[in-house]
Amino acid sequence: MPKLTPDQRNYLYLTEAARVGIHKPILAALYQAQGRPNLADGETGLGVAPANRIPLSQVDSFSEQVQFAANTVRSITDRLSRDGWSPADIWDVTQGRYSDRFLSAVAAGYAPPAQDTSAARLEVCNAQTLIQAYLQDLDIDYRAESLPQNLAYLDKALLTLIERLPRYYASLGHQREAMVEGVRVWRQLDTRTTAIASLNAPLPPGATLATVDDSYLDKPLIEFMQRLSFNFSGLPHQREGLLRLTQLWRQLDSREAAIASLAKDTSGETGLRIVDPALIAFVQRVPSFYQGVGEQRHAITEGYRIWNKLDSRTTTLTTLGVNPALFSGGLDRDALATAAAQLDRALLEFLRRVPTTYQEDDQEREALIRLVQLWRKLPSREATIQSLFEDVRRMEQARRDAIEIPKPQPMTLPSRPSVWTPDNIQLYASIIPNGSFSWAEATHGGTRMPPDQYTVDAIVRIANLAQQARDRIGRPFHVTSWYRPPEINARVGGASESRHIVGDAIDFYCDGLTGDQIYWALDPWWPGGLGRYIQYPYLGHLDARSYRARWTN
Repeated sequence: MPKLTPDQRNYLYLTEAARVGIHKPILAALYQAQGRPNLADGETGLGVAPANRIPLSQVDSFSEQVQFAANTVRSITDRLSRDGWSPADIWDVTQGRYSDRFLSAVAAGYAPPAQDTSAARLEVCNAQTLIQAYLQDLDIDYRAESLPQNLAYLDKALLTLIERLPRYYASLGHQREAMVEGVRVWRQLDTRTTAIASLNAPLPPGATLATVDDSYLDKPLIEFMQRLSFNFSGLPHQREGLLRLTQLWRQLDSREAAIASLAKDTSGETGLRIVDPALIAFVQRVPSFYQGVGEQRHAITEGYRIWNKLDSRTTTLTTLGVNPALFSGGLDRDALATAAAQLDRALLEFLRRVPTTYQEDDQEREALIRLVQLWRKLPSREATIQSLFEDVRRMEQARRDAIEIPKPQPMTLPSRPSVWTPDNIQLYASIIPNGSFSWAEATHGGTRMPPDQYTVDAIVRIANLAQQARDRIGRPFHVTSWYRPPEINARVGGASESRHIVGDAIDFYCDGLTGDQIYWALDPWWPGGLGRYIQYPYLGHLDARSYRARWTN
């Protein structure tokens, strides 16, 4: 069995480090420094060996080695703390990493006490090798987020944020989960269930764990947050708990992103992007409830004005194609009704476009917030945002068919051009009329757009021929590769003269057929290049070169 890729190993390191509240690079370093034992899955381990009640069979795969290595590093940290090591002995606050002294202690090996059944024995390894491997992995993580070399600000920033969180808590699901995860890591617990149990939160009268809403956790969670600053001593698992809380509260993709965010901002305010789903759902519902009354019309008009950065209602009406003078009085009822109907059509068309044109920028968001405020007759922007938070909470708990989460409406598609060019490609469109192949398939989801007309024409050429091949075989072609820019072709090991660079080649497979079956079915008539792969027995290759060519690679 082949070894895991570095990314696959890193994923396991991240998962287990987050579970036990340790610094992930120590796991990557143990893998590099230990290089043993040889495991049943073809990997090498992190130096973990059976101990106490842990048999060999439980540490004989890479994932198990990582799991028990993480447990063991946590156990080492706890033992050193009991032995009198201070947090500063274990963690270098300025550099944001384990100290060399602590890493040397890990390299010296470890035999867990008999009562510790979650930690394993750790073999001795070279301390300098371990330190260098740790620093190398740390550098990779920090460079990914452009983190500064000096992280002395971090602890203060974390505590400032934690002190501010309670006032910004809106009972949103991700906020609650962030705090539960913070509790779990801080208290060195392995599961969400044990973290919740540790809060000793009383259930509401008549409720059971199966029926209770998680809001019953809010009070003990807030109380826990309020005590953190007083209880923080700088131990690594405490810091990791606060970083994990920050990451999930701010919905960031990594621990390092959380560190970077704290260098810029220690506010606990939830970004307004969180209300975007509620805003879009509201906009989608408005046409169903619109009755053409003045207050509703004014709300949408004001939203349109702010969205389009217009300076007045008069300018807004003019932009919407309505003469503002028609609403200034003095007209007969029929003329006014006609003007109102014209305005309503324009406003509702604007609302229909919002879900497909919304760019999530501040101007557009504020326009929709103002629309909600006026429609709901709320006294302030702050009250409107709170109402949108409530919408988000309902959406989190709503059934799939609930009114709170209307189905997205597809956008109106532009007409199909008579000739495709690099400037008018529509990813969702079929390349040939009524064909089976889309531009999304040809361009790898729009990430490999053709740079010139020559490439566009090549893609159209192979689409025409591939459609004939698909029709002959009678099964869908699942495209794995089509157009490849030269640099991508080189990166994936493609031939320097590959037709994928030209744009008129596809690799694909058909459900239920082998590459040989595809080859034999198309060989008699296919006019261009036809290939198959020994290493990938279900994959086929077609290209539209001007002569017949057959190959097995």
